[in-house]
Amino acid sequence: MKLVIAEKPSVAQGIAKVLGATEKKDGYLEGNGYMVSWCVGHLVGLAGTETYNETYKKWDLKDLPIIPPKFEYEVSKDKEKQLKILFQLLNSDKVDTVINACDAGREGELIFRLVYQFAKCKKPMKRLWISSMEDTAIQKGFASLKDGKDFDLLYESAMCRQKADWLVGINATRLFSLLYNQQLNVGRVMSPTLSMIVERNANIQAFQPTPFYTIALDAGETVFTSEKTENKAQAEQLLAQCQNGQLVVTAVEQKEKTEKPPKLYDLTTLQREANRKLGFTANQTLDYTQSLYEKKLCTYPRTDSRFLTEDMAESLPELSLFALAGIPFPKDSILFDEGFEVPCNSRLVIDNSKVTDHHAVIPTKGIANYDIEQLPYGEKAVLTLIMLRLLSALGDNHQYSEMVVTAGCGDVVFTTKGKTITHHGFKEYEILLNMAEIKEEKALPLMAEGEVLEKFKTEIKEGKTSPPKQFTEDTLLSSMENANKAETDAQCKGIGTPATRASIIEKLIKISLLERKGDKKTKYLVPTDKGNALITILPESIQSPLTTAEWEEKLKAIELGELSADEFLADITKMVQSLIATYEMVKGSEQLFPSRNKAVGKCPRCGGNVSENKKGFCCENRTCGFSLWKENKFFTSKKKSLTEKIAKELLSTGKTKLTGCYSEKTGKTYDATVLLDDTGDKYVNFKMEFEKRGKSK
Repeated sequence: MKLVIAEKPSVAQGIAKVLGATEKKDGYLEGNGYMVSWCVGHLVGLAGTETYNETYKKWDLKDLPIIPPKFEYEVSKDKEKQLKILFQLLNSDKVDTVINACDAGREGELIFRLVYQFAKCKKPMKRLWISSMEDTAIQKGFASLKDGKDFDLLYESAMCRQKADWLVGINATRLFSLLYNQQLNVGRVMSPTLSMIVERNANIQAFQPTPFYTIALDAGETVFTSEKTENKAQAEQLLAQCQNGQLVVTAVEQKEKTEKPPKLYDLTTLQREANRKLGFTANQTLDYTQSLYEKKLCTYPRTDSRFLTEDMAESLPELSLFALAGIPFPKDSILFDEGFEVPCNSRLVIDNSKVTDHHAVIPTKGIANYDIEQLPYGEKAVLTLIMLRLLSALGDNHQYSEMVVTAGCGDVVFTTKGKTITHHGFKEYEILLNMAEIKEEKALPLMAEGEVLEKFKTEIKEGKTSPPKQFTEDTLLSSMENANKAETDAQCKGIGTPATRASIIEKLIKISLLERKGDKKTKYLVPTDKGNALITILPESIQSPLTTAEWEEKLKAIELGELSADEFLADITKMVQSLIATYEMVKGSEQLFPSRNKAVGKCPRCGGNVSENKKGFCCENRTCGFSLWKENKFFTSKKKSLTEKIAKELLSTGKTKLTGCYSEKTGKTYDATVLLDDTGDKYVNFKMEFEKRGKSK
């Protein structure tokens, strides 16, 4: 039999249905010569630091840098059952071939390979590589399975990404958390992303608006405007020259202009558009699109391509008609007039050279037989965007006529513009859905060179320069994608990947380094005080978007066989070692990270401050995990309270004397000395020492 392993249960079920594996088993489906199971995301991951040395449970600067001689792996929490099922299937005598059907990308490859290797499986491996969950796409994919070895370099790239994130995250997070007595999460992609937002916010706060002035001449049917000047006195002087003068037309230029249709969506442009037009976060858009993919309504979302391959051209005319029918256009619009033909300029979206792992995100033919109105709001809105973009990308050019008139009054040059749309083209679709604003400037009256205008009103208009705008997820995704565009060639992909950028933003918000501000539709990403402080103390090697973008390019080079995994990891290791050896604390850091709570002592694990909260006395460095809980069973069983006085003594001397402790066995009371016995585990332990006849035992 052939064993197929998918990334998620829902995907496995879709594949099993097509293969005829309909018999339900515990953790898999079987039938027609196939067993189809699933991974539920990452079942195996890199082991924690304590796997290499028990002492690493307690954070200590002297242990840094932590560089494992060989990386170990462990089973992800709460996923042991499914992993055990996969182990049994992978090593079953019934199975002669294993098919990797995890998502066709870097992380999907890693998820499967770690399970395959963890099970020490040696059976032949095939790869299912598809961009759609439609039945026909699955059938075609299984008819042309690829050799698993063809994706060894993709796996190496994924493995290097995982190890690099571990090395930077573990060492940098411990270093800065220990030095500054705060929980300071640092990451290879996360920190440069935060750095861009902090820098933008600082530029906005430091911005000083500059006034400028223009002279406007209102001739009735049109208004002529001068160039800007920052000198008000000069503007007033020029205005005086024009008040009793003549306005002479010196040039009339009319051009017919064309705007080409937009490209299809890759994941990043879809996320940006959904954020700008619908107010969705990048993560919401990815979740909605993933769900549509699993419902067979759109193609694979985690793509960085905006084109299709030649073999898809024949299906586009029919697919565009399905998209037209699936969008709620007004029924009285031109689109439904008899004789109207939906433009399908396939040549605009076909380019094999610009499709690598996956083509652009487009709807599938599944939309023809699906009640789109029954979809949840978010999924329906995103699917509408995807269908709309297909129609627009295949549409005709948007055409307009633009007139520019230049005139002079004394020594002052004035201009005015007019614009007339001659053909809406691809923009017709968005106009009908009120999703595009077409600003049709007033057409100018006929004017000729040498014409003289004598009647006009004059005024000075004052304006101010505007500060940079705060990042929205739309503009941040663009900056992440193009972080090193000016420094390298056009192949650069910036920091992060289309699949990971959304989760990076969400994590920064979750750990209180970023926050969303603004109204319901337009929200801005603003750094918290802690986020600003973190970037202040991080060295350039950790926070630079350019450095991280270079690492991303190296990961791509590994995938292409242009760089070895060992060389990449050696560079990351050297950077981490240099960081630990050379970093010096920033002066005045106590002002950057002020504690809001009164410290009761120093943490025995990491040396950070331990302060009181409602539930107990906890280390302010939350990554450390040290806590003395007030409702501690050790104390409550003896009818004693863990007070601030007791906590202080335990932290300063490691012990405290208790009188009148209640014995659950005898019902009597006794005196004893309580010893702090912290082993670095999740919970702190205590021991008791008794005194008797002047001796202790």
